[in-house]
Amino acid sequence: MLQSQKPRRRCEGTAMGAIVLDLRPGVGIGPFSLGMPICEAFASIEQQPNIYDVVHVKYFDEEPLKLDIIISFPDHGFHLRFDPWSQRLRLIEIFDIKRLQMRYATSLIGGSSTLATFVAVYALFGPTFPGVYDKERSVYMLFYPGLSFAFPIPAQYADCCQDREAELPLEFPDGTTPVTCRVSIYDGSADKKVGVGSLFDKAIAPSLPVGSLYIEEVHAKLGEELHFTVGGQHIPFGASPQDVWTELGRPCGIHQKQVDQMVIHSASDPRPRSTLCGDYFYNYYTRGLDILFDGQTHKIKKFIMHTNYPGHADFNSYIKCNFIILGSDFAGTSAEVHSYKNKITPNTKWEQVKEILGDCGRAAIQTQGSTSNPFGSTFVYGYQNIAFEVMKNGYISTVTMFQS
Repeated sequence: MLQSQKPRRRCEGTAMGAIVLDLRPGVGIGPFSLGMPICEAFASIEQQPNIYDVVHVKYFDEEPLKLDIIISFPDHGFHLRFDPWSQRLRLIEIFDIKRLQMRYATSLIGGSSTLATFVAVYALFGPTFPGVYDKERSVYMLFYPGLSFAFPIPAQYADCCQDREAELPLEFPDGTTPVTCRVSIYDGSADKKVGVGSLFDKAIAPSLPVGSLYIEEVHAKLGEELHFTVGGQHIPFGASPQDVWTELGRPCGIHQKQVDQMVIHSASDPRPRSTLCGDYFYNYYTRGLDILFDGQTHKIKKFIMHTNYPGHADFNSYIKCNFIILGSDFAGTSAEVHSYKNKITPNTKWEQVKEILGDCGRAAIQTQGSTSNPFGSTFVYGYQNIAFEVMKNGYISTVTMFQS
């Protein structure tokens, strides 16, 4: 597990645990809402640097799709868990209730001044069904819609919770009551109980609205076009900027292409390198896509699709492009795409790509233009009509489509 830490930005007078965030069961906490893309979470963090001044980003470097991407706020005792495939917020966990004070309705709970005891939680949130006792962890979990509280149970009082429904509100024979050790906020629309242990993985991000373009499936046919499945747009090679603007709307950015440092490896373009600077990009960051136009003909010459994996220098610059790459031999309909054996997706690792397309020889090394890039170099492999930028863990970071 790797983690990156942004520079500390603490201002004088910012005390640890001094913030108060609104608690919205089943919805979110403070500015963070369940289902939000990770880029929106980072945007919220950047807007309040004095509050979120210490931020850790954690992920599994070797297998980035295996474990959650986590944004953690150690000073405030909570973290955000994002589904590694969709990169949407699936679970919010408060792991140190003394460092975060929450506001629910007009009442406060947590922080250093208001202990989140079982009795206090029950008094604030009201009656609910008896909870679940995890004997292995000695933890009792109390559930409300989209919200759960975990309470550690001392060994001498374990019998209060075992083999029968505990009385609510839970008090021990000596008159004490347990204090919350963990709070989970999750989508409760599916009536699932989410907590510690085996209940942890049951949290999933809320369903996307009908017609949402986030993680839209994009069918990319080699040497021909991109097909956007939600809106039904077809963008072929050779299309004009006007065509793209009409189909996809205003680009998020437009910028001139720098000199192509890879062209020296290509015998197909005899033009001097200095003449290649007239090409320009349309950047669609919210679609994970760049479109390159020829500076002389003003026709599309390349599509660049981004996977937005953590551990790449461009992480959080683009939303993930959910592409499905189809060979030129594919002649089926959109409904038949998923049964096509030789498709390549953001989940496809480099070894699988080679099994589909064959070996292409040695890679060119990409340094991302900076010797200070903390993530190291990537490797670029080229085939007819397509090139793959591959990270050291074998996952694809970008795919560039062109016409040979």
